[in-house]
This record gives sequence, structure tokens and C-alpha cells, in this order.
Amino acid sequence: MSIRTEDSTLTSWILEVDRRLLWAVLALVLVGAIFVVSAGSVSAERIHQPWYYFLVKSIPFYVIGLITLFAASMLKKKWVLGISALNICVGLVLLAWTCIAPYKIKGSARFAHTPITNISPSDIMKPGFVILTAWFLYKMHSAYGDNMFLSRDAWRFRKLSWWTYLAIFVPVLLIMFLHPDVGTAFLYTITFGGMTFLAGLPWSIMIGLVAFGLFAGAVAFMIMPHVHARIMSFTTGQGDKYQVTQSIQSIQHGGLLGSGDDAFVKESLPDAHTDFIYAAIVEDFGAIVACVLLCGLVYVLKRLTTDAMSSRNPFVFYATGGAAILFGTQVCINLATTLHLMPPKGMTLPFISYGGSSFVGFCLLFGMVLALIREDKWK
Repeated sequence: MSIRTEDSTLTSWILEVDRRLLWAVLALVLVGAIFVVSAGSVSAERIHQPWYYFLVKSIPFYVIGLITLFAASMLKKKWVLGISALNICVGLVLLAWTCIAPYKIKGSARFAHTPITNISPSDIMKPGFVILTAWFLYKMHSAYGDNMFLSRDAWRFRKLSWWTYLAIFVPVLLIMFLHPDVGTAFLYTITFGGMTFLAGLPWSIMIGLVAFGLFAGAVAFMIMPHVHARIMSFTTGQGDKYQVTQSIQSIQHGGLLGSGDDAFVKESLPDAHTDFIYAAIVEDFGAIVACVLLCGLVYVLKRLTTDAMSSRNPFVFYATGGAAILFGTQVCINLATTLHLMPPKGMTLPFISYGGSSFVGFCLLFGMVLALIREDKWK
């Protein structure tokens, strides 16, 4: 593969970036803004605000997120790693702050309150988590080879070892778990498990991780009343089913072509602009448009998978594969809760739902992945 010699950095970026992935993400952002207006209008009226209230609140995050996406996609690998480390450090500070001065929204203390906005550290940390986990797996494989999961040296107390990584990862998961933010802890665990599987994790350890996840779920079921209530409502059909009932009714009322101005079920749908935005989309625009949106989300996942499989550097493979796992899992969790296939988790639909922390976090993640793909392909 020849190395490009254009003097213009912008020209090189235009020629080298994965344009199909970038355009797909930008398309999701555009339709997400439209859907936030549609779904958010009833939520705004519910709090006595004008119909465009949530769009106006979203504009600063759209600007910051898109600038972040384009700027990060032009970075070199060393800058991607540096920003990822900074991202994790800021996220850890904010996460610690949620323990010192918890700010609860809907029963969860996972937000850090600032005079400007409320920040979700677990959403902000996702880019750094994926990139640094990928880098750690790459360095571990370089140092210990295919036996990096079972080698005694890999488990000794030293700078590069599993204990170094787990010393950071486990407390983060514990804080999320206790907020309570079981859904995000579940997402991080699945992403970590998927990335280690890509790195060659033996099936015996994978089974152990699954068993640990089931044990953690059982503990949450026993000690956390809201988790107990949601699981019991999901499995028995009794208890508080208001959210999922309204979600299903919104989807049913939308039909194939949508209800348009006659969409009224979403007026009683909690979080119509965030967690249950897909149900509001179906009622407004119909199942056909919703399926097109779903195809767009699947296409982004396909591009990430294709880029991962065609990467030459194991680090890029782990990073792009990790982004695909994180993105795909969050989409599946959001849609599964919307369709009542699993208990509600309070998780946004990437690039579509209203939520500044989640949007900016995914823009940073995709920008850095685009930068790694570009450098791996052309440099």
C-alpha cells in the first residue's frame, strides 16, 4: 500500500477516513435531532415548556459532539491514547464525586451536578474505557503471547499485569453497581468480556465471567428494591408495568405509517425523548421508518465490524471491535427494554436519544476509532 504524500492534512483526512462510517454516523445524528423534537415535544409540554425546549438544550451538545467527532478523527495514535487516558482520569474524578456529593435523578446517584449541566461519568468514560482496554490487551499480548490470560507472570504484581487493570476496572464497576446503575455496569462488563474474547480468552474463563455476572445479578435482585421490582414485574406480569405498557401501546398505535398528529399515547410515555424514544418514533412515523432507522444502526455496526476484521494492527482490531460491542450492546439493550424483551435499564439509544453525556461520549469514541482505522489503513 502506497503512503500518501499530500501536504494538506485536511486533504489526507478526506481521502483516508472511512467516509461510509462517518456519513452513517452523521445521518444518525441528523435523524436523532428530528426525533428529539418529535418525541421531546410532549415531554416539554409536560413540564410546561415550549415544544422545541429539548432541541434547544441539545444544540450545545450537538455542536460540542460534532466538533469532537471531526477533531478526534484527525488525531494520531499517540494523541488518541493520551486523550483516552485524560478521559478516564476525568471520568474517575467525576465518578468519585458522585460518591462524595451524590446527585440523584430518578433514584440513581450516577450524575455529577455542575452549574451548567448534569454529567453522567459512566457515559463520559466509555471512549477511554474501550481505547485503553484495547491498548492494555495489545500490550499484554505483546508481553505474554497467547497465554496472557493464564500465565503466572501476567498475574504478578507489576506495572503491566491483570492486577493493574482490575485495580481500576473493578472499583468503577462497584461504584456503578451501588449508585444504582446496574444497566451501565452490565454494559461495561459485556464490553470487557467481548474484548477479552476477541483477544483469545479461553472458554473456561469466559464461563467464569458469565457465572460472575449471574451472581452479581442475583445480588442486585436480592439487595436492590428497584431491581427486584423490575425483574418480578417482567417475569410475573405483576407490579408496576406502566412504562413498558405505554411503550408497547405507542408502537401498536403507530402501525406501519405512523399516527402523526394523532399520536397521543406517547403523551403518557415516560422518558419518550430518552430511554423510550424508539417507541415514540414508531407512533409518530410508523414501523417502516423505525425499521429504516434500525437498518441505519445495523449498518454502523457492520462498518465497525468490517473495519475491525480488515485491520492490520491488533490494537486497532481490539479498539474497533470493542466499539462495535459497546455500540451494538447498548442498542440491543435499549430496543429490548422498549419492546419489553427485558426489564427497563434506563439506557439511551446511541446518537438518537436526548442526552448530552451519552452523545458527546459516543462522538469521542467514534472519532478516535475513525482516527485509528485511518492510520492503520494508510500509514
